[in-house]
Amino acid sequence: MRKFLLFLTIILVGFIFILRLFYLQVYQSQDHDLFEDNAIRKVYDYPKRGFVYDRNGELLVANQPSYDVMFIPREVKPLDTLEFCSLLNINKDQFLEIYNKAYHYSPWLPSVFIPHLSKEDYAVLQEKMRKFEGFYIQKRSLRLYQTSIGANVLGDIGEVNNAIIEKQPYYKMGDLIGKQGVEASYEDILRGVKGIKFIQKDRFNRDLGPYKNGIYDTLPQPGKDITITIDAKLQEYGELLMKNKRGGIIAIEPSSGEILAMISAPSFNPNLLVGRNRSKNYSKMHYDTISKPLYDRSLLAQYPPGSPFKVLNALIGLQEKVVTTDDRFGCRMGYYLGSRRLTGCHSHYAPLSMNDGIAQSCNSYFANVYRRIIDKYDDPGEGMDVWSNHVKSFGLGNYLGYDLKIGSKGRIPDGAFYDKWYGKGRWVSTYNISNAIGQGEVEATPIQLANMAAAIGNRGYYYTPHIIKQIEGETIDKNYTTAKHTTIDKENFEPVVHGMFDVYNKGTAASLQVPDIEICGKTGTAENFIKIDGVKTQLTDHSIFVAFAPKDNPKIALAVFVENGYWGSRFAGKIASLMIEKYIKGYITRTDLEDWILTHSLEDEYEKPYSGQPFGINKASALQVIPLDESLRSKKEPNIK
Repeated sequence: MRKFLLFLTIILVGFIFILRLFYLQVYQSQDHDLFEDNAIRKVYDYPKRGFVYDRNGELLVANQPSYDVMFIPREVKPLDTLEFCSLLNINKDQFLEIYNKAYHYSPWLPSVFIPHLSKEDYAVLQEKMRKFEGFYIQKRSLRLYQTSIGANVLGDIGEVNNAIIEKQPYYKMGDLIGKQGVEASYEDILRGVKGIKFIQKDRFNRDLGPYKNGIYDTLPQPGKDITITIDAKLQEYGELLMKNKRGGIIAIEPSSGEILAMISAPSFNPNLLVGRNRSKNYSKMHYDTISKPLYDRSLLAQYPPGSPFKVLNALIGLQEKVVTTDDRFGCRMGYYLGSRRLTGCHSHYAPLSMNDGIAQSCNSYFANVYRRIIDKYDDPGEGMDVWSNHVKSFGLGNYLGYDLKIGSKGRIPDGAFYDKWYGKGRWVSTYNISNAIGQGEVEATPIQLANMAAAIGNRGYYYTPHIIKQIEGETIDKNYTTAKHTTIDKENFEPVVHGMFDVYNKGTAASLQVPDIEICGKTGTAENFIKIDGVKTQLTDHSIFVAFAPKDNPKIALAVFVENGYWGSRFAGKIASLMIEKYIKGYITRTDLEDWILTHSLEDEYEKPYSGQPFGINKASALQVIPLDESLRSKKEPNIK
């Protein structure tokens, strides 16, 4: 037995060695060290990024060649830094900063040293690259925006940071990613998939050729083209109308929820965020805290919705059966509680029914309707909850779920909100009467009000607003093709729609009619306050307008916000009428409105808040709301029904 023991031991050890070698050479050969092995150089092959087209097939975003100077920190040999820096238009301090940052990230992995060389710079540098060991040039695609409009819609691409790399291992230092707009929302679709080549190196760090004849190399998969819902001509026209103004416009196709225009003013040329000057241009706009060109007002800005909000109170009043279309309310230049005026109002005839209340934008009418809604219930908190749920069913007070990366929730208060503020059982409907006219604690974004207009135009339903129309080889998310219904019955919409139609026929927008188009709209004037040196100061009111057209089977619904625009029909109403005519007809007949908008700037208004003086108070404002929250906080008014 002993004479076989040594023999068996040798066989067993040999078998173990064979198994181990098989495991290392065969089983683990594909992933054992390919991305960590210092003897293998990894070269990424970047795919063509997908193109972006508008709804009519107009190319908005394409690609252009770009050249990145890459390097592997541990492979960099002593070099003439002065010559190298002069070729790249940098100084020695910048050279060291870039090198140290990349070395800290990884001394072995490739990093971008200088991105986005032009063709001319590339041609000069390419001839001398042999002198700079450890550096090489990598070609990739850079965005080429075929338009100067829609910067907030299209977005931009920029270099990934460490936080992105940690969350998404697909990306490596120097990779580009969509930062904003469509580029960010559809990054996974547009970017494609990188290819990679593994190059075997010898002990002198020289390339020997493809590792294992390239069996592990992969080809890049190009990004997919997408078509977005934006109408480029309407977008361009809207941006022109908003020149020298601040605010936001959202236009939606009610029958689909497709966003036709998404304008934020002031805007900028998207090509400013392309190439080597991207960082400098971005920083300049980022630190412009006055104009805020990078701030998308159409999606992020929360404004008091003003009088357009009144139509929701009319619908809720009808749904809750606390008012009929024939009920009339008086108006003595405002709404009074006893001898105290709670809200002011502009001059008009009275008493008014619902149709005239909407057409004339009567604050007193809607204060009465609002109180009837809340006071229908014994507990005002319960009434507020019912009211709040109706409003939220139109998409207000919450994120709409659209396919863009940014947004604001807005604010629609409920019973708990006021219980927390005043104390449970210590408040009544008069404490928040400003909600009746879209002031008080109510806030909404332009896209929320545009969606509200679309829901009213559809008589009770809407589709989630979205920017994507078509993806190459794919279908659109069902969330964007499924109708969402409000809590208001269909039959209650018709009188409100007719009231909005009469806003144009005989009401506050009578001067803004467009020939041959039946427009339903609602003007709005929202009070605007700011703290200057700790003092609450009233500035010029915001101009607001919501509309849809035509009256039946509408093709467009929109909301226009113009900051410090005085009153609804002065700026926002004119812009809304022009946008509607431009989209439906394709040309403008109301050239008088167009000329007025193009020749009137609000830049002087925007300088006033920063002068430290209480400028901009609009004495003719239709909304002179007296804030009640502090004055009534410790009191309790009778629950009048």
